[in-house]
Amino acid sequence: MNITILGTGYVGLVSGTCFSENGNDVYCVDIDETKIRNLSKGLVPFYEPGLEELIKRNTKNGRLKFTTNSAQAIQGSKIIFIAVGTPPAEDGSSDLKYVLQTAKTIAQAMNEHKYIVLKSTVPLGASQKISVIIRQHSSYPFDIISNPEFLKEGNAIEDFLKPERVVIGAESKEAIQIMKELYSPFVRSGNPILVMDNMSAELSKYACNSFLATKISFINEIANLCESVGANIEHVRHTMITDSRIGPKFLYPGTGYGGSCFAKDVQALMASSEQVQKKIKILEAVEEVNHKQKEILFNKLSAYFKGSLKEKTIAVWGLSFKPNTDDIREAPAVSVIKKLLDSKTKVKVYDPVALENTKHIFENQIDYYDNSYDCLKNADALLILTEWNEFRKPNFSKIKALLKQPVIFDGRNLFDPTIMKSNGFYYEGIGLR
Repeated sequence: MNITILGTGYVGLVSGTCFSENGNDVYCVDIDETKIRNLSKGLVPFYEPGLEELIKRNTKNGRLKFTTNSAQAIQGSKIIFIAVGTPPAEDGSSDLKYVLQTAKTIAQAMNEHKYIVLKSTVPLGASQKISVIIRQHSSYPFDIISNPEFLKEGNAIEDFLKPERVVIGAESKEAIQIMKELYSPFVRSGNPILVMDNMSAELSKYACNSFLATKISFINEIANLCESVGANIEHVRHTMITDSRIGPKFLYPGTGYGGSCFAKDVQALMASSEQVQKKIKILEAVEEVNHKQKEILFNKLSAYFKGSLKEKTIAVWGLSFKPNTDDIREAPAVSVIKKLLDSKTKVKVYDPVALENTKHIFENQIDYYDNSYDCLKNADALLILTEWNEFRKPNFSKIKALLKQPVIFDGRNLFDPTIMKSNGFYYEGIGLR
């Protein structure tokens, strides 16, 4: 099939690349000329394992093309994906301005019936608004299809090529059929293609992400309770995850969720529900808990030093909101570093891939290191904020020798507290005894 993807951000670039990997001819379109030139050379603007290799291979084979000529790409494809950003507005709702601008661009370039697919995460009722825009600017027939993405940063290629499910919101049999044909190579193992109306498809994405965010905030509340009563969150957690009704995923205590989806989607669903006077009160608590949880490691550190962090030197391992990505949006590390700087603390940081993005925020306010151990030299304590694999089995003797004092605050519970204490470390995790 001939496919056009409008928007070469995270979702658009991964989607277009994976469609081309399965033999489709794909145009990826963006208004940023520099970005398009770089992508044509195989230079990827963000870190995602395996993506650069796929882009280079499919570009070389001629299946994947990058262009700023949206009209040509739209006219040459039957299926048009909208994959532009939907940033949060001041009230937490998703701002549709880029989506609606893109819809107008499609309408003005249309030369025949088109299947217009919403890949962007959009607020409830967005498909109806897009239909209005297209009818205002084109007389050609079209179908609006909602096709939300469920990509996990750091595992996006696998998620797209082997999805647990594909959600299709559409009204016509023809639209449903062409989408089933498009996705059939991705679900050969038998995973379902779920067909529904547009509104249900839009809500499905928000419901999934908000529920996962709820699980994270819940286990963090239980971890905090464990500390108050002297229980151990690992014992409690293992009891919970062996219940088949609960399951193991997203039940790890830590410093709160971050990234481009959970916080934004929780706020967007709250805003959508309030617009129809159906406030989802549980999400207010989820958001409040997450906001406080991002400060928990700073509070532990401050308590250890009796509230006096001025002129202390603190090392931070892990800046991205999760491993295998350079995304620091809503990352707990950003919140912690800001608190440290407000306390007149010297901050030294290390992350395998997120240093450059962090520099865009903090510039020369903190010190950056390309080696995890160099970051520790003469630091008063180490904070661990991302569970990168390389942090799981470090050289503790080396850590102890480099730190001024062997103090570790672990926001991801990577180590056994008993072993750490027997090795002479002061060690605190989240909800551990």
